[in-house]
This record gives sequence, C-alpha cells and structure tokens, in this order.
Amino acid sequence: MTTVLMCRRSLIAAGGSFLATGLPGLLSLARAEGLAPTPSMSGGANNYRKGAPIVDRIGKGGFWMSGTVRRSGDGAPLAGQRIQIWAHTTEGQEHELQSHGATLTDKNGGFRLEMPQIVPVFGQPHGHLAYDSGEFHTVFLRPVMRSAKDKSLEAHFILQPV
Repeated sequence: MTTVLMCRRSLIAAGGSFLATGLPGLLSLARAEGLAPTPSMSGGANNYRKGAPIVDRIGKGGFWMSGTVRRSGDGAPLAGQRIQIWAHTTEGQEHELQSHGATLTDKNGGFRLEMPQIVPVFGQPHGHLAYDSGEFHTVFLRPVMRSAKDKSLEAHFILQPV
C-alpha cells in the first residue's frame, strides 16, 4: 500500500487550483513543483582544470566518489554526461594534475570513480566535482565528508538546460 503525505499548504494550493481552473490547473501546479537545479557551491571551482581527461581511476584508488546526474524539472537521468572529480588525497594535492580526472554517467545517470583516499585540507576532508560540458549550466560541488576515515563520498547533480 502506498502512503501519500501532503502538507496543509500543498493541500490548500491544490484544492484552490482545482476550484479555480479544474484539472488542467491542478496538473500545471504539479509540473511547477519539479526538481529545482543544483546551485554551484562556493569554493567548488577551486583548482578546477578545464578539460581534465576521462580516466578509469585516479591514482592507485581505494576511495570511491559516486553520484547521479538528472535533469531539472522532470528528474530524468542524464546518460553520457562528463563529471570532473578532484581532491586533496594521500597521493597528491588538489592543484596537481594527478589528482584530477573525469568520468561519464551511465544510462541511469549514475557515475562512480575510484581515487586515492581523500585527506583533510584546512581541517575538512572534501572533494570537488564539476559538470561543465555545455549542454546544461555549469555546476561545481564541494561535498564534505563526515569523517576523514570514510571510504566513499556522494554528490548529486540536478542540471538546468542552457
């Protein structure tokens, strides 16, 4: 059995829309509440390298960066999108070439790239990711790990068409 939860504001808006415009108004309200695009994060573009190569793995590996890429509005998964990843790791600093690489999303909009263990810089263990292929607005993300001992980190993109 599926349970549907609605907050009072949504219920009032939906009811008012239906009374004012009938079913077409209710449907347009549902479309307007689609997925909003991911905003670029402050500091996310730090040490970004345009055109970093697509790689099978960065360095010797041992740590996994993963996530998803979807289109704003309808949330459709986006296949073949280029995601650049870089970080300060056990094998290099985030400004060094060997700490950068890119991967492509699969048919479900997912990506996963193995890299060396991320280590804290300025007190925070964090990674950097970028979508910059041009079909959608550029987005830079800078997710922070809960612990420097974590062996993986996720980041999710909702992209807005240009």
